[in-house]
Amino acid sequence: MLKRDNFGLGLILGFLTPLLGMVIYYFIAFYPSNIGFKEFLLLMKQYKSVLTAVSSISLVANAVLFTYYVNTRKDRTTRGVFVATLIYGITVLLIKLVG
Repeated sequence: MLKRDNFGLGLILGFLTPLLGMVIYYFIAFYPSNIGFKEFLLLMKQYKSVLTAVSSISLVANAVLFTYYVNTRKDRTTRGVFVATLIYGITVLLIKLVG
């Protein structure tokens, strides 16, 4: 499935990969301190620096995915990942500015 060249696949992967990056960040940075996932989400909402750190790690996860599809010349999937990354990044920026 990951070898297909499809814009929709890129969008789906582009939206799911940051979530995976967020969960990995939680387990590395917060889980050892006995902070639950709900508290982690509340910290992200309350402290913008945590939101910045989580979104940075999440976008790095998308950059890895983007690089993989660029190197395998799956241009449609690459476009989907790129569009999802833009939407994700703009959303985080708006949350930081407005919230």
